[in-house]
Amino acid sequence: MSRLVDRAVPPRLGSPFRWLLASSWLTNLGDGIAAAAGPLLVAALTDEPFLVSMAALLRWAPPMVFGLYAGVLSDRLDRRRIVLVANAVRFLVLLGLVAALATDRLTVAGALIGLGLLATAEVFADNTTATLTPMLVPRADLAIANARTQTGFLTLNQLAGPPIGAALFAAGWVWPFVAETVLIVAALLLLARLTLPPATPSARASVWQDVRAGFAWTIRHAAVRTLVLTILIFNFTFGAAWSVLVLYASERLGLGAIGFGLMTAASAVGGLLGTALYGWITARVSLGNVMRAGLILETLTHLALAVTTSAPVALAIFFVFGAHAFIWGTTSITVRQRAVPEALQGRVTSVNTICVYGGLVVGSVIGGTLATNFGVTAPFWFAFAGSAAFVVLLWRSMTSIAHADSDAASV
Repeated sequence: MSRLVDRAVPPRLGSPFRWLLASSWLTNLGDGIAAAAGPLLVAALTDEPFLVSMAALLRWAPPMVFGLYAGVLSDRLDRRRIVLVANAVRFLVLLGLVAALATDRLTVAGALIGLGLLATAEVFADNTTATLTPMLVPRADLAIANARTQTGFLTLNQLAGPPIGAALFAAGWVWPFVAETVLIVAALLLLARLTLPPATPSARASVWQDVRAGFAWTIRHAAVRTLVLTILIFNFTFGAAWSVLVLYASERLGLGAIGFGLMTAASAVGGLLGTALYGWITARVSLGNVMRAGLILETLTHLALAVTTSAPVALAIFFVFGAHAFIWGTTSITVRQRAVPEALQGRVTSVNTICVYGGLVVGSVIGGTLATNFGVTAPFWFAFAGSAAFVVLLWRSMTSIAHADSDAASV
């Protein structure tokens, strides 16, 4: 058993990282359970479409509203303590939801408030957790450490968590929230064992000055600037296409609810392939070329989905796209962690988060408008054309990513 653990998480990554990784995997499983159970709970309490849609809004809005402030706090305060407090808040909120469900006193408003508080606490926990790995792992091992973290996200948050959450909800409304409570407690106990190296506190200024410093550093650094710009632009196109994915699955491919779920599962399984190949790929290909290949693959994904009407072909496309998404995400995180000074990790991570969700929100509006006026494939044609144009514009700047390490050494 220990040999298997050593193979999955090499001893050179250190015991502190193992505690952090185990805690991250547990919270990812809990988040995956909640991703299915939260909307199901609201839909069970009311059939009002607006209130049901609020469950999704309250899951996606907190990163936009609180992301920058979470970044400032993680650069000012004890990062381990922030994660502990954020998870403690999640525990208390879950305890309240469990008690209300067990006594049959939960209202729609109470459920929405609880889900909103959980998502808000998750913003602070996730933003700060992203700054801990480079404090614990040598720079040369950040790629493998992030790959292991992303493996937990794919297998537990995206693949295993949602069906477990749905199954537990079918057994009884309270059970998925009981399960998430247990997972949060276990994650807290693991994180309590973590010891961080001493950090250099950032100079205190106003929150706005701290936020501006994070933006300014991001803009000045070529590799990180390119990453953030790419994430923002490609989430415009990605968000446009993926915002109508459920309609595309039914109207274009003739898939029902189970088929739509298979598309998500295919992406997650593809991500596992990316997990297996990541070390081999990055040992042979520069980070800049890895990301160039990813941009081309994502562009061709939109084109292939726009032209196909075959469900098996679409599932194969989603499988390949899942591998790309894992490799892209892990590379992006690794470049950022290697390049950003420790005192700015939280703020630069929050800038990245704002660009991720900002791109998705704007892209969703574009996709909905195009699908309404021109049909369900229009967002995919827009995504293909927009991505192709951006690949041409960003192609040369991708070389800066390959030099992120040397840039980082000079900051």
